[in-house]
Amino acid sequence: MKFRYTILYVEDVPATIDFYAKAFGMKKLFMHEGNDYAELDTGDTKLAFSSLELMRQMDKNPKLPDVQSPCFELAFETDDVAGALKSAIDAGATLVQEVTQQPWGQTISYVRDCNGFLVEICSPVG
Repeated sequence: MKFRYTILYVEDVPATIDFYAKAFGMKKLFMHEGNDYAELDTGDTKLAFSSLELMRQMDKNPKLPDVQSPCFELAFETDDVAGALKSAIDAGATLVQEVTQQPWGQTISYVRDCNGFLVEICSPVG
């Protein structure tokens, strides 16, 4: 078995893809012609987005993220947490936590993406 992709449900798939390209330097791998589904190239595992409308058409009951009580986070690893944090904020991310050094040797920070999803920007574990 192989973990292939994670799909987040969003209002505007093209705007979300543009945000992730600017904020985190990711490249679009695939965009459905109807703009209701897209995938980003993140290595072996893909990060994908599907429109809330498409999910409703498929009789799903998608929910928007609760910014006060997140139930998961995305984590992107980099050697330059401060620089990546600045890029994310410049692209429109909302700061949640400034860069901090953890006791286990990792540097982390947190933002919310354009949809309210929690994103950790972190260094490799030391």
